[in-house]
Amino acid sequence: MIVKKAVAFAREAHKGAVRKGTNIPYIVHPMETAVIVASMTKDPEMIAAALLHDVVEDAGVTKEQLKEAFGQRVTALVMAETEDKTRSWLERKSATIEHLKHASREEKILVLGDKLSNIRSTSKDYLLEGERFWERFNEKRKELHCLYYEGVGRELAELEGYPAYQEYKTLCQLVFHGQDLFL
Repeated sequence: MIVKKAVAFAREAHKGAVRKGTNIPYIVHPMETAVIVASMTKDPEMIAAALLHDVVEDAGVTKEQLKEAFGQRVTALVMAETEDKTRSWLERKSATIEHLKHASREEKILVLGDKLSNIRSTSKDYLLEGERFWERFNEKRKELHCLYYEGVGRELAELEGYPAYQEYKTLCQLVFHGQDLFL
């Protein structure tokens, strides 16, 4: 029940939004994140949090609205994954890596779902566009994205037994160090 409710809530919150630099409806990302999280846990609140992980950060939903609709645990998981958009890109990404050093396993699973979904999209778009792909981001330097994704990977190493973690590491290697394999 909570997962269906989260799907409807996320779909409405992200209505009309598209993935950066594409025409792909934004809801595809939280849906994929939820599928990845569901491959690591059957916990419905974790899957709901995966569906909702960007509603505060990107869709204008408040923490209070989320808590009222989904309770304390789902809200805490979402807020642990939510970046402060008033900070610079580098500050936000550094804060994420620092947070992961002390994050719970549940929070790490949620982050892995999110970041694996992102690196899947990145790898596909990078294959199509090459180096100009990085121009769509506020931070256009590929080397900083590399440092971020590799830093996240290091902090998620306790999840190395999951196929999702292995895929994440492989895609990071291809995107950031195996350009000749792609282009």
